[in-house]
Amino acid sequence: MNTAWKKDMIADAVNLVLGLALFLSPWALGFSAESPTNWNAWLSGLLVAALAVAALAVFAEWPEWMSLAAGVWVALSPWVLQFSSNATVTPLHVVAGLLVAAAAALRIWFVHQSHPHVTA
Repeated sequence: MNTAWKKDMIADAVNLVLGLALFLSPWALGFSAESPTNWNAWLSGLLVAALAVAALAVFAEWPEWMSLAAGVWVALSPWVLQFSSNATVTPLHVVAGLLVAAAAALRIWFVHQSHPHVTA
């Protein structure tokens, strides 16, 4: 296993953990009865986790680009869905979204920085 694969796995594993944490956050932080905040956390968490699993299972660039978009969505969703006044949920979504987007961007950067393997 080369070092690039290890780096890729770390970024995708981070996104898997972030997706699961986002999915569980409505119960852990007590906002499971607040719609649309709970639905956004559940669906976004599932999406981020599923994309991370796809990225770990298949060597392709598309899950990373979709994870980047999902991270941007999660970070902006408090304002789009108008729950930015919630002092607990907004920082959670912004931080989780930025971390997901950063991990995906890092993974994309790793893919484009790796040297091509030449075979004879």
